[in-house]
Amino acid sequence: MEDNVFNELPLLLAVPRAAQLLGISRAAAYRLVSTGEIPTRRLGGRVYVVTSGLRDLMAS
Repeated sequence: MEDNVFNELPLLLAVPRAAQLLGISRAAAYRLVSTGEIPTRRLGGRVYVVTSGLRDLMAS
């Protein structure tokens, strides 16, 4: 995945959007969130994926 894709994304992503970018199911994304493999932040009771952390994960 190219860096410019990440440059156009907001700082935080909904988990389903992150799953779409990773090419995995929503359920798989939520499993990765629950194990801490995807960096997240909670805002207003909702869980969001940190875009910079997702980029770092993809670069690994």
